[in-house]
Amino acid sequence: MTNNNNNDKKKTTFKFNFYWVYGAIFMLILAFQFFGSGDLASRNLSKNEFTKILEKNDIKYVLVKNNVAQVFLTEDALKKDDYKKQVNSPFYREGSPLFTYRFGDTQNFEKDVKATKEKLNLSVDIQYMDPTSFMDTILNFLPIILLIGVWLYFMRRMSGAGGSGGPGGQIFNIGKSKAKLFDKDTKVKTTFENVAGLEGAKEEVQEIVDFLKNPKKYTSLGGKIPKGALLVGPPGTGKTLLAKAVAGEADVPFFSLSGSDFVEMFVGVGASRVRDLFKQAQQKSPSIIFIDEIDAIGRARGKNSMTGGNDERENTLNQLLTEMDGFGTDTNVIVLAATNRADVLDSALMRAGRFDRQIYVDLPNIVEREEIFKVHIKSLKLASDVNIKFLAQQTPGFSGADIANMCNEAALIAARNNKKAIHHQDFLDAVDRIVGGLEKKNKVITPKEKETIAFHEAGHATVSWMLEHAAPLVKVTIVPRGQSLGAAWYLPAERMIVQTDQMLDEMCATLGGRAAEKIIFNKISTGALNDLEKVTKQARAMVTIYGLNEEVGNITYYDSSGNDAFVKPYSEETAKRIDIEITKMIEEQYKRALDLLTLHKEKLTTLAQLLLEKEVIFKDDLEKIFGKRPFEKEEEEIKDQKNNTTTTKEEATVEE
Repeated sequence: MTNNNNNDKKKTTFKFNFYWVYGAIFMLILAFQFFGSGDLASRNLSKNEFTKILEKNDIKYVLVKNNVAQVFLTEDALKKDDYKKQVNSPFYREGSPLFTYRFGDTQNFEKDVKATKEKLNLSVDIQYMDPTSFMDTILNFLPIILLIGVWLYFMRRMSGAGGSGGPGGQIFNIGKSKAKLFDKDTKVKTTFENVAGLEGAKEEVQEIVDFLKNPKKYTSLGGKIPKGALLVGPPGTGKTLLAKAVAGEADVPFFSLSGSDFVEMFVGVGASRVRDLFKQAQQKSPSIIFIDEIDAIGRARGKNSMTGGNDERENTLNQLLTEMDGFGTDTNVIVLAATNRADVLDSALMRAGRFDRQIYVDLPNIVEREEIFKVHIKSLKLASDVNIKFLAQQTPGFSGADIANMCNEAALIAARNNKKAIHHQDFLDAVDRIVGGLEKKNKVITPKEKETIAFHEAGHATVSWMLEHAAPLVKVTIVPRGQSLGAAWYLPAERMIVQTDQMLDEMCATLGGRAAEKIIFNKISTGALNDLEKVTKQARAMVTIYGLNEEVGNITYYDSSGNDAFVKPYSEETAKRIDIEITKMIEEQYKRALDLLTLHKEKLTTLAQLLLEKEVIFKDDLEKIFGKRPFEKEEEEIKDQKNNTTTTKEEATVEE
């Protein structure tokens, strides 16, 4: 409570000072207006204008001070239309000079006025004031001095030099680097032990750390320290985590910052920060610089540039290129960078000598996912039924960040259900929550809609069960989650390459839901939108990217550089053929699904009724209805034959 009160007092004091300063400025302006020697409404006259007013006999008297004549008009003259604009000004006050006239030599001014006065018989009087003293000069410039002082005051507060409590900023240090320095005084706890999986990437990065620790091991053989390493990979795969491990393992200063830290609204700031960053790193060499999300400044130059040659981002990139491998840069500074958009980086940045190594950090495979799970469950209280190996199988395509989120979500689900430990089912519920979305138990679904959903999901399950290359089923549910009204969960095989029949089986299983609706109700619904989108993308990829269609041929229209985003790389005739082949492929798999479900219509109905009753069914329920998958029986028979053959040979050897 005391700290909060103190903070409130600080905020109140600052706010009070803020308005007090502005109030003081306003009062000074008023004082200058009403009590100053001049008037804000007075206008400066040229020599001809002054002579004309003098000849009209409109001037009552002239007050001379420091070669400046303040012109006071007669009462009759003030009523004339020629001077109404000045008199009606909100800044004019009665008895003040309406005009001022700056002349050069005082004697010539007196001579001219006297000659005109005698010629036209005027009654103009010339009065003199003492020359301005030093104090008068200060008073005249006091408002400007105060304004400059207030401006400096706020600039100092913005730069953090105006005392605690002021808003932080970098106005005076804007060209300085924003990198955070990690050294022996700021020990990082993350090490390579905290990085599970990523064995290839770890090996590359560990070698850089080893080079900094034991340089003679490499330099004795003539090797040179690598200039940089670029970590490339999808989001959440552990690129920044690897950099943290390097900071924790290396006994050298580690500078960490983001690519956006170089970007500022002022011209030249980015390049200045790059220079300052490398200057600091060179002073503490050997050292490491880590730039996260380097694509913020490293995009290819000259592409989609709308600002011309003086592009601030390009200037920053040019300075970075010079610092990394320019003329005479021979320092023990290694640059680590991370990005998930390596395709947009400038080719000069990617060349050897700047980033000597490109380390691809891919999504973890099943073995690496199991290792990642073991890291993240160390702090969790688990029940004895948790099967980490099965969870690794159940999470294909999950990144390390996804797995960490899943473990945390499982702990939250267990706590929500008042459990003393986290059970295996909590992890499965966490997968459902992350992939499918939040369970919507209160969503209103009519009995007819529920029946349609049940047969749709049963159709997916039935077709996938009968096809050899379709992913084996784990669970089917008609409980709404997120935007889906039902879902079927599979255990996909992690293949390095995919063959044509495997992709066709997956397409057929995906169309099983719509085929089941057609067979049972002789109607189709909008519930298959996601399925149709998926199979259309698959079919288009088979025809236009992978060259898996005989009619179109062994050709691909895929450009990995991404330069054909707005260009169609084939003719209209080829486009028609592609559309025909995509439609033909999808319709063939749809007919195949219809044939399979027609053949097993009774079992499909039994499965759908069980799903309506239980709402969630598992692989064991499908085995009770369908028996074992046909090709699994064949595999078991082949294994039995091999085992029998091996046993017969062993018996024959024993008899001999």
